[in-house]
Amino acid sequence: MFHDDRHNAVNDSDRRPTVATGSGPVARGRRLSRAVEVQEAVKDIILRRGLTTGDPLPTESELMEELGIGRNSVREALKVLQAVGIVDIRHGFGMFVGRMSLSGLVDELAFHSRIAMQDERDHLRHLIEIREILEHGLVQRLIDQNEDADMAALLAPAREIIERMEAEALVGAVSPETDRLFHDVLYQPLGNPLVGQLLGAFWEVYHQLSDDLGTPDETPADVARKHRDIYTAVITGDRAGAVTAMRAHFDGVRSRLARLGPN
Repeated sequence: MFHDDRHNAVNDSDRRPTVATGSGPVARGRRLSRAVEVQEAVKDIILRRGLTTGDPLPTESELMEELGIGRNSVREALKVLQAVGIVDIRHGFGMFVGRMSLSGLVDELAFHSRIAMQDERDHLRHLIEIREILEHGLVQRLIDQNEDADMAALLAPAREIIERMEAEALVGAVSPETDRLFHDVLYQPLGNPLVGQLLGAFWEVYHQLSDDLGTPDETPADVARKHRDIYTAVITGDRAGAVTAMRAHFDGVRSRLARLGPN
């Protein structure tokens, strides 16, 4: 699969063959760096062996031996795979198939949103718009998918979060963690683990930038009420009402974004 670079690491790029490791869509004719080759090879190992989250992976030395490639290239590749959650490196224990993580997406979106806030005001607005459109669809899917279920029982955890919001509103502000938790538990009946991860990524970006947006215009009681309106519309099967309530929820976000000034 690879030429051995352990003794010939210098000036071997011209001798490197064009490869497409594994089943991934690597374009033919493209020369890959050694580290990228290793990344593709590790992903291919995971797929071919049917490994899943938490399963052990070959050690660094075993990868060097199996792939015929040097330690530096292997380590560089593993760092990249660890950063995106494909590989979980536990020092003293070994390497394992990691859990999917959107942390890299969060960092990149937050960074570029900060740049946009200095130059162009549309970037963060677009990000919030995408999340709002996503949630409009999710609340309707939640109703449609569970139209024969006892929604009040199914969404009992969401009701408990709203009660926590209302209690927090009486003594101060609704915490961002409570707000996030409501959206997490609301969509759990959909059975799609990527929903929580994707919404969580948007949430992380927004709250990393929240200090730049200033204080909310809404009172804590308004925040709690708007979440209860979403919950009530969902458990009563009111699709239009759920979308309207979700739109009202995002009105507060839009008012904060408006302070950023003209585009």
